[in-house]
This record gives sequence, structure tokens and C-alpha cells, in this order.
Amino acid sequence: MMSPARSLGDHLREWRQRRRLSQLEFALEAEISQRHLSFLESGRALPSREMLMHLAERLGIPLRERNPMLLAAGFAPVFPERKLDDPALAPARRAIDMLLKGHEPFPALAVDRHWTLVAANAAIAPLLAGVADPSLTEGPINVLRLSLHPQGLASRIANLSEWRAHLLKRLRQQISATGDPVLIRLLEELSAYPAPAASRSTAPDRDFTGIAVPLELDTVAGQLSFLSTTTVFGTPVDVTLSELAIESFFPANPQTAEALKAMLPGR
Repeated sequence: MMSPARSLGDHLREWRQRRRLSQLEFALEAEISQRHLSFLESGRALPSREMLMHLAERLGIPLRERNPMLLAAGFAPVFPERKLDDPALAPARRAIDMLLKGHEPFPALAVDRHWTLVAANAAIAPLLAGVADPSLTEGPINVLRLSLHPQGLASRIANLSEWRAHLLKRLRQQISATGDPVLIRLLEELSAYPAPAASRSTAPDRDFTGIAVPLELDTVAGQLSFLSTTTVFGTPVDVTLSELAIESFFPANPQTAEALKAMLPGR
């Protein structure tokens, strides 16, 4: 038996509550009356498309979830979802490839909303050499699973406890923002992995005064230390692009920088 379609009011109320806002707080944030918002949530009134988009923006609703809201209000979806190899996304794909290539000899990769690997530069492969379970590096590759699985990179991450806490915190924040059930199941899986051992960090000058959590990885070139940044498209109007993130790793010390340059000669 099919479940009944959710009303627009259901969508608005769920996202408002997910953001931990009362009707009054959200009405003030959206610059509308609480009475009007109450009517929208109860179904006694329907917004214009412009008003609906305004409310969705104020609530920070992901583009993927805005299309069902538009449909519930009687409007056509406005945000397309295309595969990354779609000709329409060719300029974006070129930009991603340029960013990844331009970051060499330092590692960088692109992931989708579920942390599935989309693309990577040549500096990633040497860091994955020797992964105990080959299935973790066969497509589709989940970057978080590969990082924290006992047969993945976990045994080679010197500060695993610290790095694991950092990744799980990011994942929880993503779940809070999206409510994605796939990410909820991923968090449950990753949280069940064995507790990490004490840190084996030997990195010099690792005091980053609270601004970042380093990744310290044991490799054939010794223990390498990285700081990471995340890049997203600033104003995407395509669902796929809105969910892509580029993770770039920078050497946290001169020794790491020199080791990475040696791994990719000619760069």
C-alpha cells in the first residue's frame, strides 16, 4: 500500500523543526507573520513559488528536497539532476578536473553527497597502496568507509582517534542538515568499527592552535601529515553540483611536502 503524499505544510514543519526553530522564530527570520506561516503549515494557505523558494532558502533546505516541496505546492520542479558526465555539466566537470590536477603533487578528490568517490588526482593512488581489503578500493568507493575501516586506511592513520572523531562529527553535521537516511546508516556502520588505539603521531610542530585537525598517515615514505580543506560550488542550480565537494589535502610540514613531490616526479 502506497503511503499518502506529504503536504507542503508537512515539508515546511519538518524542516523548521529540524532547524530547531519555533513558528515565531522562523517567521521573524523569513520576515513574514507567524499567522501566515501557521496557515502555510496547516494547509489553510498556499505560497507563491517565489515565497516558497524564499522559505526554502531561509531554512537552508538542500536543492534535492526543494523539488518535492514545489510539487506538493502544485509547481513544477526547477532544479535538474544530471549525471556528472552529462554534456550540460561539461564546464563544471572541466573545473573539477582542473582543480584536482592543479593541486598535484598534493592529494585531492571529489565526493558526492554520500561520500562516494567521483574523481581523484594522481597523488591519491600512492597513499592507498597496500590497503588490506581490496574491495574497499573497488568502485563505488566510499571515502569514509575506506578511511575508517579496520582493513582500510585506519591501521595506517597514526592519530586515528582524533581523525575518526573529526570525520564522524562532519558526518553528524551533514545528517543534521539533510536528514539523509543513507548517511544515517553509514554513521551507524562507521561508529561500530573497533575503537582506535592510542596515537602514534611523530609529526613535528603539530600544534595547529585549534584551527584544524591533521591527518597523519603512515606511508612507505614515512609518516605524512596533512591539513584538509573542502570546496563546494558557490551558487549551484543543479542538484548534482550542489552535492559535490572537493577535498584538498595540504602538507602540514616541509617533510610531507618533499615526500609528496618525490612520489610524483615531474610535478
